[in-house]
Amino acid sequence: MLVELSIKNFAIIEDLKINFTKGLNIITGETGSGKSILIEAIGIILGSRSSRDFIQSGKEKALLEGVFHIENPSVIRPILNEYSIDMDEDNILIISKEIYLNGPSLSRVNGRSITLTMLKNITTKLVDIFGQHEHQSLLDSSNHQLLVDSFGDKELFELKFQIKNYYEEWSNEKNKLKNLSISGSERDREIDILKFQIEEIVDIELTPDDESNIEIEYKKLSNIEEITKLMEETLLCINNENFDSPNISTLINRSISAMNSAKKLDEEIIDFYKRLVDINYEFQDLYREMQKYFENIFIDSERLSFLYERINMVNKLKKKYGNTLDEILAFKDKSQERLDELLNFEKEFEQTNAKIIELEKKLKLISEKLTEKRKIISRKLETDIKDELRFLGMTKIDFKVNFEKTSTFTSEGADKIEFLISTNLGEDLKPLSKIVSGGEMSRIMLAFKSILAFSDNIPTMIFDEIDTGISGRTAQIVGEKIHQISNNHQVICISHLPQITALADSHFVINKITLENKTRTIVNKLSDEDRVKEMARLLGGIDLTDTTLKHAYEMIEMSKKIKRSN
Repeated sequence: MLVELSIKNFAIIEDLKINFTKGLNIITGETGSGKSILIEAIGIILGSRSSRDFIQSGKEKALLEGVFHIENPSVIRPILNEYSIDMDEDNILIISKEIYLNGPSLSRVNGRSITLTMLKNITTKLVDIFGQHEHQSLLDSSNHQLLVDSFGDKELFELKFQIKNYYEEWSNEKNKLKNLSISGSERDREIDILKFQIEEIVDIELTPDDESNIEIEYKKLSNIEEITKLMEETLLCINNENFDSPNISTLINRSISAMNSAKKLDEEIIDFYKRLVDINYEFQDLYREMQKYFENIFIDSERLSFLYERINMVNKLKKKYGNTLDEILAFKDKSQERLDELLNFEKEFEQTNAKIIELEKKLKLISEKLTEKRKIISRKLETDIKDELRFLGMTKIDFKVNFEKTSTFTSEGADKIEFLISTNLGEDLKPLSKIVSGGEMSRIMLAFKSILAFSDNIPTMIFDEIDTGISGRTAQIVGEKIHQISNNHQVICISHLPQITALADSHFVINKITLENKTRTIVNKLSDEDRVKEMARLLGGIDLTDTTLKHAYEMIEMSKKIKRSN
């Protein structure tokens, strides 16, 4: 569960820390006090994308941090091990997000930097957030299949995995067949082009030398006159016969003679003398090698012309078929493969078509199994949803999961699933988007979340204004359902209705204050006495009367009895 939430320099929150508890945590506050910012911050901690715009003016970064206590480590430990993330003996997981003004945002889990994808893979096992956007996702029928599948077991997901693999292979073969199914004139034209391209590459007979060695040799031969001039100058410096200007060899020999005399006077000089003699031998060997190189230099015009043409041919291929020899050869191999397909058109066509038929048989068989699994899930889901909605005050509800076959195979099977609903007796079943009001949609989503809560292992559920569009007795029933969920899950709920707030195990109020001409948000956990006042505000507004205070107290006391019965 989420034990602690810390927020610094984020929007209008300067420095905030909230310690949540087990059970039902309710957050209330005036409109615009920062409740939505709180949910935004939690979402970013869990892996939603952040923006520099959230950083407070004048600050370099914003810091968000959530401390989680993992009550069932076996659920999350495998993925933590996969990412080499350690969890201490107290099963604490600290997730932080640093949003920088002049740099990339950083996410960390127990101090280890991770990507958003890795973070989401972890947090989906920790928290489920229900916000207003989920209303729209439920209205979109394209999401209904995913929702049905979320109630599936290991066998269902294995079927989906098989379908995805077969579908990918089937799509590739269909594309291959499409490429083969061209007109005779187009085929002949493509064959001619491929033959020309392959022959152009093969005729040059590319070798590894063509990548770099020929350019090195060409560079040498094209500059042979300059090389000759510089070598001659160097050799003259070493061993010229001009007595007015002693050469290097003469100077070294004079040095050796002087050191030979000096070593007789001081034994320390003997080592210098020996090393100088060795250098002279090595220097003379170097001179002879350089002399030999110089004597063998000649201008090979024919070779130079060959290299020039070779370089031009290779560069021509690079412009057309790839920047490196490997890319050119890969192009040739791919072209040869395509040419073989076209030259063996009938055989390739038959083999590809046969493979497609075989894959379609497999897809049909597995899709039918998947459809049957989904229908079993849907029949139970229909019953459970109707039971939940009747509990939530929609007593005349009818709900159905409608199945239609797709016109072709998809990577998700062959089902088009849509939720149909009737909210009054005698009315036909229609898509959710056609008839559902805001209050009804809140209860339908709560019904789904309630069922999911008892089928998954996600420990924390967050409801952002689940009470939109409801009031009175309906609000009381919704509150009881949320509290029922909180018996087995930590629930954090933002609400504006006293009927729901009265059921809180921990009640927090969020306020917006002005200090030193700056607007800031603060959150306080309420005592029993302050809870009564906040409840009275929800019931009657700003002016608290004895009547509203008494009513608030009575609602809290009545809620205690309801909680005990749950």
